[in-house]
Amino acid sequence: MSGIKRKAELQVPITDENDLLKITPLGSGNEVGRSSILLEYKGKTILLDAGIHPAYNGLASLPFFDEMDPASIDVLLVTHFHVDHAASVPYLMERTTFKGRVFMTHPTKAIYKWLLSDYLRVSNIGDEDQLYSEEDLLNSFHRIEAVDYHQQVEVEGIKFTSFNAGHVLGAAMFLIEIAGVKVLYTGDYSREEDRHLMAAEKPEGAVDVLITESTYGVQSHEPRIAKESRFTSLIHNIVGRGGRCLMPVFALGRAQELLLILDEYWEAHPELDSIPIYYASSLAKRCMAVYQTYINMMNARIRKQFAISNPFVFKHISNLKNVEQFEDSGPCVMMASPGMLQNGLSRELFERWAPDKKNGLVITGYCVENTLARQAMNEPSDFQAMDGRKVPLKMSVDYISFSAHVDFTQNSKFIDDVKAPHVILVHGEANAMYRLKSALQSKYSEREENVTIYTPKNCDTVKLHFRGEKMAKTIGRLAAKYPTENQPLNGVLVVKDFQLNIMSPEDLNELGGLITTVVTQRQVVPFNAGIGLLKWHLEMMFGTITESELGEGDGAGNQQGTVLRVFDTIDIKKLTSSPNQVTLEWIGNAMNDMVADSVLAVLLSIDSSPASVKASSQPCSHSHGSPKSEETEALEKAEQLDKEFLDIASFLEAQFGEVEMNEKEKKITVNMDGIAATVDTLEFAVDSENEAFKKRVSDIVDRVKMAMKPISNLHECFA
Repeated sequence: MSGIKRKAELQVPITDENDLLKITPLGSGNEVGRSSILLEYKGKTILLDAGIHPAYNGLASLPFFDEMDPASIDVLLVTHFHVDHAASVPYLMERTTFKGRVFMTHPTKAIYKWLLSDYLRVSNIGDEDQLYSEEDLLNSFHRIEAVDYHQQVEVEGIKFTSFNAGHVLGAAMFLIEIAGVKVLYTGDYSREEDRHLMAAEKPEGAVDVLITESTYGVQSHEPRIAKESRFTSLIHNIVGRGGRCLMPVFALGRAQELLLILDEYWEAHPELDSIPIYYASSLAKRCMAVYQTYINMMNARIRKQFAISNPFVFKHISNLKNVEQFEDSGPCVMMASPGMLQNGLSRELFERWAPDKKNGLVITGYCVENTLARQAMNEPSDFQAMDGRKVPLKMSVDYISFSAHVDFTQNSKFIDDVKAPHVILVHGEANAMYRLKSALQSKYSEREENVTIYTPKNCDTVKLHFRGEKMAKTIGRLAAKYPTENQPLNGVLVVKDFQLNIMSPEDLNELGGLITTVVTQRQVVPFNAGIGLLKWHLEMMFGTITESELGEGDGAGNQQGTVLRVFDTIDIKKLTSSPNQVTLEWIGNAMNDMVADSVLAVLLSIDSSPASVKASSQPCSHSHGSPKSEETEALEKAEQLDKEFLDIASFLEAQFGEVEMNEKEKKITVNMDGIAATVDTLEFAVDSENEAFKKRVSDIVDRVKMAMKPISNLHECFA
């Protein structure tokens, strides 16, 4: 099956909706921020990432979760801990109907709780705009399951494997397989090894759909050595002129890379010893412990250095937990979060230092539209402070990208290597995304390669129809002999998690995980005739019928009655306590079900059968025990007439409403709209001055008579 190339078509007429693979960005469609991709196929639903948009607050920052049913999600896969990919996970898990399972790598889970706790703390929004509480965050943390790279996990037919994505510690790309169709979601990834992380790896094997970031579009990054040299020179110049150098960074991720670079540069330049470097993050100390724990997930350079000394114990860098500890008295380098100057310490220091031209702002990562960091890159004359006042911007502003996202060269090479026939671009602003799409289409059209590029907006769905061949494997006893062409193959087809296996019934328990059981079918049928007539009809159809009295072990408890057995498979029970019905019982299987249907057909035809009339017209040839006295017979007959009278009255009342009963003469009067009719229940005769109403009542009485006395004198011979 794995060697068969599946063919997919885009939005073709579909006979089975279940064969449609639907991919819908709920966030990161033609934008950077609130990454969340909905994937639906074969009745399975997967959500890839659940972030927030850094430029918005409250519900406006969420992905478009209202476009889907959270209760339908089977699995949520989180690629890494950055807020634009993970910060709405607690909201989804604790504030919606979501009941699925959540997976992320061990480092991502370890950092997730601290990073989002810090996000809640520094968010400059009121309680009414808080998406979730610390308690929600803690509750969600305990439900998250951690996975290792290359570990395949299966959840009810959904298979997925995580692979190293570079970008930040623990970042993963996920290869998802459902019913043989493979989808690779890169998340944020980097194909360049840096000072502490390995480059992203490429999963082996064929991929049907690739969902990849397009953050930098067709831009190419500056070579790493040249970029590091320009970065350190720029910072040296700012502090050399007596200025403060502010670098807004994510609390974790690129910050660790920059710390390694700065610590090494300060070590090589003793003249800078007196100028402090601060890493202002309350998370710094705790999260550094995570970095030290997962040294083996980093590159060979860090692992080799760690064998000598811990590379994350910095000689020239001080941790700064809050601004109260900071003496702002001279040149310094300050790395502070958050990375886009939305709020927190980086925003506070930016507002304080912006009016002084000696100071400098160095932006080292990608900045989302509508954030203050993005606005500052355009060097406006002033900007609005958190308290609403205008602040002049005179400090220098420089941008050096240390963002661990792929550039055009790396991204296009990865897309080439994966060779997926369908490529879906996400996590990119519209212009950058369209330029990338255009460049890729031009390249593939020149090569005459059939690769389709999609750039869906938020809530737009890409629909792909996969028509894969279905192949069943013989296993167990049936696999002992290789089947030949045109040879009949008898077995049980077991379908589980989109896999088809044919096996012998004897192997069901061991190989199929199925347990066989016996089902007793039971059906109750109305029947007013005697058991003798029933037996006579059954013998006409099935031959010899065995008759026995009900007793213990017959499933009737202490009840009395008669049981007829047909073909030694179907039991027909007539209980003394239920004279107007019989019960059919049999062990359910194809053959017994067919016999039961035949018995039921005989039962339902007895009342109208001419053979019943003929049988009932014969003189009785069997004795019913001792003759009854005239007094007893008269009493029984009177009781029978009383019962019939009440039954007829109930039936007429159901048809016409309230009736008048004359029990002495056994007559019933019905009224409707002032018209009356009298029914003689002994003769089943109707009398009324209105002929139309008389006919209507007569028709109903005739049906009552057929139901109650289908065959005259029937009970006398076959009771």
